Amino acid sequence: MDDKNVVQYPNPQNLSKGVTGIVILALLVILAFQSFVIVEAGHRGVVLQLGAVQPKVLNEGLHFKIPFIQTIVPVEVRVQKTESAQVSASRDLQTVSTTIAVNYHLSPEGVNSLYQRVGLQYQTRIVDPAIGEALKAVTAQYTAEELISKRSEVSAKVKEVLSGKLGVYNMVLDEINITTFEFSEDYNRAIEAKQIAEQQALKSKLDLERIKIEKEQEITRAQAQAEALRLQKQEVTQELIQLRQIEAQLQAIQKWDGKLPNVTGGATPFINVGQ
Repeated sequence: MDDKNVVQYPNPQNLSKGVTGIVILALLVILAFQSFVIVEAGHRGVVLQLGAVQPKVLNEGLHFKIPFIQTIVPVEVRVQKTESAQVSASRDLQTVSTTIAVNYHLSPEGVNSLYQRVGLQYQTRIVDPAIGEALKAVTAQYTAEELISKRSEVSAKVKEVLSGKLGVYNMVLDEINITTFEFSEDYNRAIEAKQIAEQQALKSKLDLERIKIEKEQEITRAQAQAEALRLQKQEVTQELIQLRQIEAQLQAIQKWDGKLPNVTGGATPFINVGQ
């Protein structure tokens, strides 16, 4: 038989070695990828070793991990915002509907503890209930009217209480903003009526004060005029009268044109001497 027509089969040993090499290479590639992890910006890595949370927290960047033994859970530590609508009661038992916006972030050093105690559902489990509790605790200390007039003080107290509640779970409160305080329709009408009454009372008070001031001004003017007349009367003496008569005669002489009148004011005619 011709050797050219003989079919040569691959050596099973060589084939087995080739497959084994490919498998080993694939495993090495997989191990290489599993041995490193990248923690993105604004995150921290929680290390789980066979399911147990480890004390070490990974910062941003490239890190080595034990393949198939350690798992890295990324947790965001950027500032987060949540807006909540709450219904509470004031000190005078008025229903208060409040909308509050809260900015907070997770403490980078404590994300492993938070993950172990709460998990990644911390907003629904911790943040939202804490907002409601803090708001109800503070609004109960003020009347409905004070909640409006002392809004900045109320906001500061809510921030203080909420900060303490979130701090227990390694969360940091950045800022809160109370956007609305709403009350029942009956209370709003009562407030409006009270404001109208206060404005009318203030207007009446101002009118009375104006009238009182005008009366005092009139009395003052009258007293001043009376005093002026009294002083003038005291100053009018016999000598002053004579002086005024002399002054009047002098003024008449100054105005005389040198011509004598033809007729006097009496019954006897005045004779013109010049004629």
